[in-house]
Amino acid sequence: MLAAAALGIMVCMALTLVRALLGPTVYDRILAVNSFGTKTVLIIAVLGFMSGRPDFLDIALVYALINFISTIAILKFIRFGDMGWSGRAENENSGETP
Repeated sequence: MLAAAALGIMVCMALTLVRALLGPTVYDRILAVNSFGTKTVLIIAVLGFMSGRPDFLDIALVYALINFISTIAILKFIRFGDMGWSGRAENENSGETP
């Protein structure tokens, strides 16, 4: 049963990878990469249960957090062109409030 789930997740990962390569917009590609990361978390959890090592869930949770934070950072970078640190430093030096 778990082997079938792992195989199904791998097929979905392949389809998501195709979407990441063929996506017409950058947002489609980012969504596909985020979805690929989510499926990676699922496959880590399934493989942990298959091997009888529940400590893989900790690794999956850390990977999920990294996936979420990196997706938000990439979207912010695409939206604003930088991470927003340079404008904040200039405002602090000039005494202006943002």
